[in-house]
Amino acid sequence: MRQHDSLLLPDYIEYPESEMLERSEKFYLDLRRRHTVRDFSDRPVPREIIDHCLRAAGTAPSGANHQPWHFTVIGSSEVKAKIRLQAEIEERRFYEDRRGGEEWLAALSPLGTDSSKPYLEAAPWLIAIFAERRGGVEVGMDHKNYYVPESVGIATGFLISALHNAGLVALTHTPKPMNFLNEICNRPTSNKAYILMVVGYPAQGATIPQHATLKKPLKDIVTYM
Repeated sequence: MRQHDSLLLPDYIEYPESEMLERSEKFYLDLRRRHTVRDFSDRPVPREIIDHCLRAAGTAPSGANHQPWHFTVIGSSEVKAKIRLQAEIEERRFYEDRRGGEEWLAALSPLGTDSSKPYLEAAPWLIAIFAERRGGVEVGMDHKNYYVPESVGIATGFLISALHNAGLVALTHTPKPMNFLNEICNRPTSNKAYILMVVGYPAQGATIPQHATLKKPLKDIVTYM
């Protein structure tokens, strides 16, 4: 077996099985309340809350522990306006010029989405999530990163859960293409824009599509062998 520096598992907590069952159900019931929101309040959210949520995202597992993600957090009204302008240009091509293709557009129809994205300016924070093709475990390294989409996807899931746990709502916005975010956020070409996360409080009277509440039951998503 290959030798490597190691330390005893430092902070694992084992719970009685009855408590495990209770905690797992409670966590599920809490996450079940999470909804993707498109109606955002401009009510400010302290940066410290966002920082804690990003720290949680940064604990995600990753290929070779390279942590191939970068989060650019945007609170500037000027920058948010630039992002909305560019995003809506791409979204108009997607929806109005039908570049998304008829099947994709039909799949989105029950959600009521269109090319107008006012929440990109209304929400107090935007988090542009970038996948780093090169990097390493320390800043300044220039190694190949491994399992980049998988790693960034897991970190994004951690972030969504952390934001929900903090009492905030979020939207995973993915205009295609998203390379305009590299220029606006001053990220190198070795970074690929992965998701633009919209974060804040829901607006008063915020709604969600009925279609979004349809979740597959356990029997349809799980096979035990």
